[in-house]
Amino acid sequence: MQTTKHDWSREEISAIYHKPFLDLVYEAATIHRANKDYNEVQISSLISIKTGGCAEDCSYCPQAARYHTNLEVQPLMQIGQVVSAAVKAKEGGASRLCMGAAWREVRDNRDFDRVIEMVKAVNEMDMEVCCTLGMLTENQAQRLADAGLYAYNHNIDTSEDDYKRIISTRTYDDRLNTIKNVRKAKLTVCSGGIIGLGETVEDRVSMLQTLSNMPTHPESVPVNALVPVKGTPLEDQPRVPIWDMVRMIATARIVMPNSVVRLSAGRNEMSTLEQAFCFMAGASSIFAGDKLLTTPNPAFVDDMAMFELLGLKTREAFKNGRPANTQQKEEVL
Repeated sequence: MQTTKHDWSREEISAIYHKPFLDLVYEAATIHRANKDYNEVQISSLISIKTGGCAEDCSYCPQAARYHTNLEVQPLMQIGQVVSAAVKAKEGGASRLCMGAAWREVRDNRDFDRVIEMVKAVNEMDMEVCCTLGMLTENQAQRLADAGLYAYNHNIDTSEDDYKRIISTRTYDDRLNTIKNVRKAKLTVCSGGIIGLGETVEDRVSMLQTLSNMPTHPESVPVNALVPVKGTPLEDQPRVPIWDMVRMIATARIVMPNSVVRLSAGRNEMSTLEQAFCFMAGASSIFAGDKLLTTPNPAFVDDMAMFELLGLKTREAFKNGRPANTQQKEEVL
């Protein structure tokens, strides 16, 4: 395994990011091949289990109640609906199901009780289960862990300096505290960010510094390209150049060599060739299915055709083992 480092300076990361493009991709690809099965890509499916009506003001998100995006607010899904979606995703090749709810924070109520049952049901299907439900306490994280949750997603979105421009309804420390609560429950962490928000390159570097200097690097690092949605404050942002995406993926691969770097939102606008560059630079996971929460995403069949063309293979669930809390329970049984 590649030696990990947790004291990256902004200058060091910036120097990596600004390397000549081919040199950067070569270095990232070399690390990727040394640490992972470089042609193995995990397919994850992301579903919105509770859509719209969120109290947050995230400038990029169509689910914020204060924006007029023509998004239809939908209540929390029933357990049977989630299981059906999981079955379809697994049949399409997914080994992880991610469930997202448009909540600012988790509340200890019947809705959370239902999410716990969703986690148990999908976990029994031998799929990795991930949730993104907003902020949560240590006790709530532990309840999810006890139910069999594999990962919790909580992106930091951008740099600490740029954060207030994008979101005012919660702080950067709120984000980091939730990640700490997830760690205390011995869950794996999925945390990355979004580029194309109008941030500077320095903001991107700072975001990667925050992630790479955590005591334990996030097991999953999503790199999202903004998908502008009409009615949100960022509706007029231009598309992120593919070269910027590749640079972010490559830099993340180098500074967090043992993390799974996820090519996330924005794939629907990328050609197969552009995605191939991302895989070469170190991406080893994608979200598949016709929707990514509320925005368009390539269909399973299209991704399978791409995998065949590029010689990629799908990664099985629990490739790196099950969470410690699950293993301990199995030993007791």
